[in-house]
Amino acid sequence: MKHFSKTFWVVTVLVIVGSVSAYAAFSDNTNSSATTSATKLPTVTTEEIPPAPKPVVTHIATPSSVKAVYTSAWVAGASKYMNRIVGMLDDTELNAVVIDVKDSTGRISFTTNDPALTALGASEKRIRDVSGLINSLHEKNIYVIGRISVFQDSFMTKKKPEWAIKKKSDGAVWKDRKGLSFMDPSNENVWKYTVALAKEAYAQGFDEINFDYIRYPSDGNIKDINYNLKEGVTRADHLKAFFAYLHTELKKDTPIPMSADLFGLVTTEKNDMGIGQLLEDALPYFDFVAPMVYPSHFATGFNNFKIPAQKPYEVISVTMKSAVARSVAAGFTKDKIRPWLQDFSIKDNGHYVKYTPDMVRAQITATNDAGLSSWMLWDASNKYTKEALLPEPKISETIKQ
Repeated sequence: MKHFSKTFWVVTVLVIVGSVSAYAAFSDNTNSSATTSATKLPTVTTEEIPPAPKPVVTHIATPSSVKAVYTSAWVAGASKYMNRIVGMLDDTELNAVVIDVKDSTGRISFTTNDPALTALGASEKRIRDVSGLINSLHEKNIYVIGRISVFQDSFMTKKKPEWAIKKKSDGAVWKDRKGLSFMDPSNENVWKYTVALAKEAYAQGFDEINFDYIRYPSDGNIKDINYNLKEGVTRADHLKAFFAYLHTELKKDTPIPMSADLFGLVTTEKNDMGIGQLLEDALPYFDFVAPMVYPSHFATGFNNFKIPAQKPYEVISVTMKSAVARSVAAGFTKDKIRPWLQDFSIKDNGHYVKYTPDMVRAQITATNDAGLSSWMLWDASNKYTKEALLPEPKISETIKQ
């Protein structure tokens, strides 16, 4: 069982079935049916029918040190594979898990209770009982983060092409070099859809909402993108306005913990790199900012490293110290920064580097040495290096003799 360093609390949330009134862009979804029977049934008064129990959802507080692994919805929805993840959480220092609410395909991982979301047809039952799964994780004091791929969304750009980033050349939906499409960060319908989904995920029990792909495309025929930029307005301005909208809408009633995934280079670069992301623009609007500082993703020559993937400690040290300094300079604490670290091997920038337990651990050590105690591990295949993690202390070991 996990024992957080700060007291956890439980809040009961009633899942209210109804449309999101602010989401005027959605259509109503009504369904009526009538049944007849030749057999006369006895009259039953409403007083004799016990009310159906309302589903109860629990939340736990954000740990002072979040140590998480990413889990796809497919893995989370398959007990055989999810049990392996949970077993590792039981046995190691890990205390949190990140689960897809919506991945870059645009499919929502579970059945939604919001009729407006349901009407869009994006749900795919990858997780049969998401609230039940989360409750079982909460019973082990595991903090559950819901990841939403925001603008990269191939499903919704087909369903609502008017929401998509378009080509300048012919007005068709733009696609990157992999054939993937993006929703337009300047489209307020996309903003409302994202908020509605975040609120739904929180109502299902997710403790924190993590926003990924909150950027413009980074590859493909970028020159053919219509950015819908008015005079004097930049891509960074569009994203900053979106961040502010998320913060306003998700903090107004029950404040929902929020985190933002950003490119690793935002820690050291001062420009938006063409994708609209600036570290200082995200810091005011999210509880945590998560730069994806995977060493394999840094180009040859970064910080004069010939092969950055071979320098896990050094890459994380440089990026985290810079991120911490910039967070503090902007008037925030260092603990706003919670990096994504690499637990995978990949050929990138022409080099393949096999990641060992020592290399994974080196990134965690560098994070700690930068004054941070929270981090998240990423592996798209969800196969994590247990040997890189510290064992979970037993209760008897935590009691001073």
